Amino acid sequence: MFNKLISIFKKNTLLDQAYKRSYSMLDLAREMFVEAKESLRHKEDSEIDINIHDKDAEINRFEREVRRDVFNHLAVRGSEGLPSGLVLVSIIIDIERIGDYTKNIVELAMNHPGKLHGGQYGEDLQKVETAVEDNLMKTRNCFESCDSTSAIELLKEYKWVNPVCDKCLMDLIKEKDKNIKPGDAVSLGIYFRWLKRINSHLRNITTSVVNPFDRIGFEPKKK
Repeated sequence: MFNKLISIFKKNTLLDQAYKRSYSMLDLAREMFVEAKESLRHKEDSEIDINIHDKDAEINRFEREVRRDVFNHLAVRGSEGLPSGLVLVSIIIDIERIGDYTKNIVELAMNHPGKLHGGQYGEDLQKVETAVEDNLMKTRNCFESCDSTSAIELLKEYKWVNPVCDKCLMDLIKEKDKNIKPGDAVSLGIYFRWLKRINSHLRNITTSVVNPFDRIGFEPKKK
C-alpha cells in the first residue's frame, strides 16, 4: 500500500489531485445551478437538460475521493500538507452543500406549476440569481489561483446578496405584495433562502484564500 502511494507521489501528490477534484466539483455545481434556475424560472414544463441527481451523486463521489486522498496523503507525509488538507476538507463540505441546495431548487421546479414569477420582487430576484451564477465562476477561479487580492474584492462584490435575500423573504412573510399567490409566496421565500445559502457557502470558500483555517467562513480581519 505504502509503495503504491509513494509511486503516486513521485508523479503527482494526492493532495494536488484532491485540489483538482475540488475545481471539478465547483464546475459541476455551477452547471447544476444554471440548469436548476432555468427550469424553475424560465420553463413552463420544468424540463431540465441534465440529470441533476446524477450530477449531485458525482459531487458526493468527488467529496469522498477528496477525503480519501487527503487522508492517504497525510498518512504517508505526516504533518506535511496538514494545513492545506484541513482547508480542502472544509471547502468540499461547502461545495457539497451547494449541490444539495441546487437539487432542492430542481425539486421545487418540478412541483411548482409553470414558471416562478417574482412579482414586485422580480428585479431583486433576477439580480441575486445573476450574482450567484457569476459568483460560482469567480469563486472557482479565485480558489484555483489562490489570489488573496481577488478574494478580498470578491467578498466585497457580493456582500449585498444575503441582506437582499433576507429583506425579500421578510417582505413575503409580511405579505407586502398582495397579488402573489400563496404557492408562489412559499416558493419565492424558500428560493431566496436557498440562494442566500449558496452565496454564503461560496463566501466560505473565498475566505479560505485569505484566512487561516480557524477563520474560514468569517470576514477577514482588517489590517
